[in-house]
Amino acid sequence: MVKIDSTDLDVFPLCLGGNVFGWTADKEKSLEVLDTYAAAGGNFVDTADVYSAWKSGNSGGESEAILGAWFSSRKNRSKIILATKVGMHPQLEGLSAKTIQAAAERSLERLKTDYIDIYYAHVDDPNTPLRETLSAFDALVKAGKVRHIAASNYKAYRLTEALRTSKEEGLCSYIALQQHYNLMERKEYEGELLETVQRAGLSSVPYFSLASGFLAGKYRPGVRVDSQRAEKAGSYLDERGKRVLAALDEVAAAHDAKVASVALAWLKSQPTVVSVIASARTKEQLPDLLKVAGLELTQEEVRKLTAASEL
Repeated sequence: MVKIDSTDLDVFPLCLGGNVFGWTADKEKSLEVLDTYAAAGGNFVDTADVYSAWKSGNSGGESEAILGAWFSSRKNRSKIILATKVGMHPQLEGLSAKTIQAAAERSLERLKTDYIDIYYAHVDDPNTPLRETLSAFDALVKAGKVRHIAASNYKAYRLTEALRTSKEEGLCSYIALQQHYNLMERKEYEGELLETVQRAGLSSVPYFSLASGFLAGKYRPGVRVDSQRAEKAGSYLDERGKRVLAALDEVAAAHDAKVASVALAWLKSQPTVVSVIASARTKEQLPDLLKVAGLELTQEEVRKLTAASEL
């Protein structure tokens, strides 16, 4: 387990992504995945109120409802660090105080719980004053409905402003950042945003850790993959992508591991990262992801992968 800085939360190095629950994984498959993850020692699950509104027939909240059914039937809520998000649900967009209050109550109801361990601002809302947003989060923390708050998809300057506002106003403060970050997507995080997270003593929990499946090694020249994410993943298969796959293959062979495990291990080794988010549609996909918990790369292997992924 790894401690999230400035909290008492000890989390598993693999955070199980709930974006597929109610989308590409139906309720039965989702429960199997959750059971398998927990049986392997996993205790950190990430979802959002918007998951998975994009699927025809869905309205948002499907992932939270499946998690709620799992908590209710397994009686294991106290063993799981639960993260969900507010701000992108089609009916509750933005981070106004009214939206946050209403969204939190709906999430708690779907999740069949009376508290959320980490409540993320899913995306920055420049139209709502930071003081209003943070005051609304602070009220939820004081009411015992939320233990900690965190940010997702914030630019460095806005994250800095939010942290300063919390300090000046005496409000609860973000303890972590969730951002798009992996071997193929480094520019957005490495630099000013990483420096801001380090300077503030925050932890980071990257999403899209496997680059829409590309870093699982399935996408190769001449190989057709039947997947909802095939178009995005396939876009990485350029010369740089081929270099990364070659380096991953080499390191994976040295550890008798799968490419996905190595890609996650590289991400886990990066500064500020405490846990990496990855999702599984079936329980059979989990072993390669779970291996990240015990897979330690050498400094030379980390350097090799970093060099291969340079732009």
